[in-house]
Amino acid sequence: MVSSDQSIYEKTILDNGISIISERIDSVRSVSIGIWVKTGSRAENVSENGIAHFLEHMVFKGTKKRSPLKIAQSMEFLGGSLNAFTGKEVTCFFANALDTHLKNAVEILADIVCNSTFPQKEINREKQVVLEEIKSIKDTPEEYVFDIFHEKLFPNSSLGRPILGSEKIIDSMDRSRVLSFWNDNYFGQNIIVSAAGRLNHSNLVKLVDKYFSFSNGTHTRPVETAKSASSKAYYLDQPISQAHLCTGGESISYKSEDRFSLMILNTYLGGGMSSRLFQQVREKRGLAYSVYSFLDFYSDVGLFGIYAGTDHQKLDIIQSLLKDELHRVSIKPLKKNTLSKLKNQLKGNLVLTLESSSRRMSRLAKNEIYFGEYVSLDKLIKGIDQVQQEDIISIAQKVFRPDDFITVILNPSN
Repeated sequence: MVSSDQSIYEKTILDNGISIISERIDSVRSVSIGIWVKTGSRAENVSENGIAHFLEHMVFKGTKKRSPLKIAQSMEFLGGSLNAFTGKEVTCFFANALDTHLKNAVEILADIVCNSTFPQKEINREKQVVLEEIKSIKDTPEEYVFDIFHEKLFPNSSLGRPILGSEKIIDSMDRSRVLSFWNDNYFGQNIIVSAAGRLNHSNLVKLVDKYFSFSNGTHTRPVETAKSASSKAYYLDQPISQAHLCTGGESISYKSEDRFSLMILNTYLGGGMSSRLFQQVREKRGLAYSVYSFLDFYSDVGLFGIYAGTDHQKLDIIQSLLKDELHRVSIKPLKKNTLSKLKNQLKGNLVLTLESSSRRMSRLAKNEIYFGEYVSLDKLIKGIDQVQQEDIISIAQKVFRPDDFITVILNPSN
């Protein structure tokens, strides 16, 4: 048990391998609970691309005791919510509810994760839904450009393939393939139950032990090593009015000790209206409406990138500006007062996000998945405070190599 920040963290591992972690927060009247499966699109082979996400959809399509409508009504009629998402390395099913409805939330989540029947007629129907979801991404260039960027940065790798999959593979989906993937990945040792809010840990453990039943499997699929591609620019003509630029390269993993330095540097470059890129590209020159930098951390690798949406005739000057800014922070130390302000900004953003029980639940799970332990808010703040000017220079020189970047540009076809 760990007590910190007016909350209490506890962890239990059941005999079937399920890890249960919770953080009690007495100042709220809600609870957020997530069932985290340590499997995402990186666990798929090339012929399965999209199956993890498709399976996430299918657990809502009927169990031994609930129809799809009953599942949809289950939490909403209690004033709560039920949802899910699929990432590159995880799948999460989660519920938000009043603290008095914790038992209902656990039982409902257990039912859909453990007892889904995957009827073929629902699979056929859901294929059409996912195909429409894929089309909607392609019709949204500011989202579609990121799929292409991942594909080009990590070619021939599951990390580079889209989470939603391809139309061809989704169209051929059947019950046997869904069941096979479910059996390979949904077992006790691959499951983390994370909860935050007004709750009692021992009561949560009893509920999970009662309602969750998994096989004692231990077979996880090996994750492909992701190797980034050599520098190259890709231009794709699209029926759009604005050009969309995404450029960047391989970065550090979730576990890297340099992540705090990179997070501060990302905040400086593209983390809000006061950021360097926003001020130089939009406010000072009016070259773009949207411009920002971003980070993604994974278990063994990461990526850094910059996005901008602009008139295609302004692409050259924007790319020149981006290159200049990246070079400048790689050779010129940030001023001490600037670094101090960035630390305060990052710490403030972190603390404010943790006002939400669902964000705390998510942070608990990610810390367990990637670090195998509870990481307190105090420890995070200490990590941020310890970053020095030379650390910023060091990580900038390591990550910011524009000549090695992959660049994807969606250009108006006219």
